[in-house]
Amino acid sequence: MNTTHLPETEDCNTSSNPSLNEILDARLSRRSAMRLGVGGAGSAVLASFGVSACGGGDDALAPPAAAPAPAPAPTPITLGFEAVPKSLADTVVVPAGYTAKVIYALGDPIDGATPAYKNDGTDTDFDKRAGDHHDGMEYFGLNAAGTARDPAGSERGLIAMNHEATSHSGLASTYLHADGGTDTLPRPAAEVDREIAIHGLSVVEVRRGASGHAVQAASGFNRRVTPLTPVQILGPARGNALMVTRYSADGTQTRGTINNCGTGSTPWGTFLTGEENWAGYFTRAAADDTARGGATARSVVSLRRYGRNAGAASRHGWETGGAGDVYARWNISQTGAADTDDYRNELNTFGYIVEMDPYDKTQAIRKRTALGRFAHESASFGKVSAGKPLAVYMGDDSRGEYIYKFVSSANWSAADADPANRITTGDKYLDAGKLYVARFNADGTGNWIELSIANLDIANYATYDFADQADVVVNARLAADAVGATKMDRPEWCAVHPVTGEVYYTLTNNSNRKLEPASSSQMAVDAANPRSYTDAKAGVTGSAGNVHGHILRLRENGSETAATAFTWDVYLFGAEAGADLAKVNLSALTADQDFSAPDGLWFSPKTGLCFIQTDDGAYTDVTNCMMLVGIPGSVGDGEVVPLNYTKGDGSTVTVNARVGAKPTASTLRRFLVGPVDCEITGICETPDGRALFVNIQHPGETIVKADIGDPGKYVSHWPGNAGYGAGGANARPRSATVVITRNDGGLVAADGTAVLNNN
Repeated sequence: MNTTHLPETEDCNTSSNPSLNEILDARLSRRSAMRLGVGGAGSAVLASFGVSACGGGDDALAPPAAAPAPAPAPTPITLGFEAVPKSLADTVVVPAGYTAKVIYALGDPIDGATPAYKNDGTDTDFDKRAGDHHDGMEYFGLNAAGTARDPAGSERGLIAMNHEATSHSGLASTYLHADGGTDTLPRPAAEVDREIAIHGLSVVEVRRGASGHAVQAASGFNRRVTPLTPVQILGPARGNALMVTRYSADGTQTRGTINNCGTGSTPWGTFLTGEENWAGYFTRAAADDTARGGATARSVVSLRRYGRNAGAASRHGWETGGAGDVYARWNISQTGAADTDDYRNELNTFGYIVEMDPYDKTQAIRKRTALGRFAHESASFGKVSAGKPLAVYMGDDSRGEYIYKFVSSANWSAADADPANRITTGDKYLDAGKLYVARFNADGTGNWIELSIANLDIANYATYDFADQADVVVNARLAADAVGATKMDRPEWCAVHPVTGEVYYTLTNNSNRKLEPASSSQMAVDAANPRSYTDAKAGVTGSAGNVHGHILRLRENGSETAATAFTWDVYLFGAEAGADLAKVNLSALTADQDFSAPDGLWFSPKTGLCFIQTDDGAYTDVTNCMMLVGIPGSVGDGEVVPLNYTKGDGSTVTVNARVGAKPTASTLRRFLVGPVDCEITGICETPDGRALFVNIQHPGETIVKADIGDPGKYVSHWPGNAGYGAGGANARPRSATVVITRNDGGLVAADGTAVLNNN
């Protein structure tokens, strides 16, 4: 997710939940990591649409057929590419032997009538065009006729995608308007209308042809979902007083979804998207606390915990676009006598996992409140077993927030893998169940704590008086505070290993992780978040914290997704290759695999390879953001490393870091580096594993409004400078999707035949 303009989303947890600073007294047992071989060589650069290399009568019985030759023994999956170098170039770098092609960028039409994107700030009709800031996405296969779902369909399919946000230097979406837009209030309605429409979701059909995959602009499946699209509220909070607004007097509906980041797909073939930093789009009047009854009023406590203090300004000033209801909803101040008079509760209708059937426009989109309300990233299902509950793993992406799990009340039935009505299957599995939050213990164990009104720590919480279970899920952060969950270093995407079922979480970074916290917003180092160090990029004065982030993994007890206890360690610690091996570069990363700020995380269901994407600001003096590929081992395959810190008074504190097996050149490599000022985020593949889709978000987002008329001052011109769309070498930069294929038609990023499925 893009954090450059979102500082207000990361400092909302002032609870006193403990950090973990106990000392481990035993080392982990070692396990053998998977052995991987080395694939192709060289690297390549996206210089045009693609990438070229740098460097089977009668009734008589027929005679018996000859016995078929035995199938060749499968060979282990290895990494099928040579690591690409770091890059500061304004292009996409992929390995030699691979081709990348831009297929879907901001403004591209998704119907047969909307004109091509001019990319000069004069385009309109964004509800019929690709939105901005392409983020998480999922692939949904179609049959050969392109008429129905086929989970194995690789020649045709649908990509469902998030459009998280928009690049802006002030209030306005700078590149979207000819003159950079208006940064004073009130904002013009025409500008606001464009900016609202570029948020939300896309569904587009892609088809493999002679020149590779391409978006089918006139497909009947194509659609945009914007913040104005009607959405149903489902789960415990449906119809609750907390959801009542001027738009929905019975609290069962809202409009749209916004700031969507990570994604997921369900076992029954629907799309899940997480609403992340939604709070910043809303404003509150300076006197709103008083209007609501003061600082201890329940709604005030809730608003503050979710980052909306009285007087908080909105990110874009959309509430000033006019007198219409579509603008008024962005002001969540209490102005009327009743909940139906204003939008005081509008914030409560955002912050959820949202489910959409990508194949069927007629089905209402659902917000699944049972999965809790927080800054959602992705939603990843645990391994699915017939007759057992389903588990969905999630993270809350803010500094000091928590890791969550939802376990369905219903047990999985294989008949639901291809149901007659996909979205109502979601009603069965995602509207009733138990919501848990994680507590990590220093001995490498952990516990899932149920967030239930029956939990006395929640029912008797002094800070907030919970009314019912709907209140608990709507205010999941407060409920997690009440039970003493472990504060984490910005839990972003999560992914489940398709073979082991182990769950991986990216913890992107945390500037507030300190050896000696000086305020309630700072957190002490602990076993699950053990590093605090100074490592600033050139020309910037650094401050201690977890600068580069890490990737944590956990294994449920008994490998049961409904377990309430687990074991854990850290798969990888982000670091620069040259950093201190004893204190910072604990995973001993080399120049071909070092990284900072892990964000996107995904396992290929075809090969089992793990893809790691970065959203970094600390290492961008050395390289643009990137994507790495590897195969991890399993929880417990490494060792315990004591980190000895000296406090200001001279005393020593030891925190033991549980470090996974160190990667080698055969087990982890850099696969892609993006253009200038971008984030690499969002990834999916065709079921045959031979086409990989990756999103390049906000290239060149650092722009000053005054420079909009001078393309020479843009820090990026991608993908126009690669020959895609209007503008050429002077193009305004655009978020876009690229498809990556291997020139010999093989599995992307992999050699070998021991794939996980035979699609």
